Amino acid sequence: MSGLFEKSDSLNTPIECFVFDTGQEDFPVKPHWHYFAEFIYMLEGQAEMRCGDRSYTLNKGETIIFHPSAVHSVYSSDGSTPVYAALKFDINRFNLTPAYAPKLRSIFKHAEKIGMKILFDREESEKLECGRIWSVCLSEFNDYKYGRDLVLQSNIYELLMNIVRLWLDNGMVIDSRIIPHADDYVIENITEYIDLSLSENLRVTDIAEQCGLSYSCFAKKFREQYGMSCKQYIERMRLYKAEEFLLFTDFDLNYISQETGFSDCSHLIKSFKQYKGVTPKQFRSERR
Repeated sequence: MSGLFEKSDSLNTPIECFVFDTGQEDFPVKPHWHYFAEFIYMLEGQAEMRCGDRSYTLNKGETIIFHPSAVHSVYSSDGSTPVYAALKFDINRFNLTPAYAPKLRSIFKHAEKIGMKILFDREESEKLECGRIWSVCLSEFNDYKYGRDLVLQSNIYELLMNIVRLWLDNGMVIDSRIIPHADDYVIENITEYIDLSLSENLRVTDIAEQCGLSYSCFAKKFREQYGMSCKQYIERMRLYKAEEFLLFTDFDLNYISQETGFSDCSHLIKSFKQYKGVTPKQFRSERR
């Protein structure tokens, strides 16, 4: 299955939203898999969606979801050139749930395990408000404004919760089968722990312990999944957060360095210049 792997840039683009016009792009979409969840909403025409050993026909106004790591592909079902909108995102970063509920990643993993439906017809898609949610997400993704990530996340949260509620209406039960491992950290979702701890003095040995792995085993697995060392990932994520501060706030560099986990202002400036080719001050000035 490794030959079918499609790398996703979970660091810089944890959410992707785009329109795929099969008349303009390479098509069909051959079998592949990735660590992101992918939700597809059909805009025009009809397409055959294959997931694992099953095949689904998706018509205009219908929605299908592909769980993380599921091998899937897209073909024309009638020789036409369908157009669809896609949402791809790292579901491990969507972790805000009520105190009484397991995390969304655990609910979706359980739903996949027990075979809950992944294709929603036009009526169900309207109930899920797919058309409106995709329209908002496409607009936000293509027009980088203040609070863009929050708007994207809030709409995806709404979509995820709507789907969970529909599954519950169709007989899924949230019980002890989901909860035991809901808060365990493994390689696939350790970035959640890193994101929550960026302002702290993160050590790779401590992160490895969160996964229940030795340092060497964790380091190998992390590089295999994310294409860089854990230390590099932490610094890149801190730089990504610093970039947002520079773009959307007027906080000074001392404050930004503290909030993003850099040891001091000089460390932030040096790392940022290596990453972007300009100093933070130059970056802020040029982008504004």
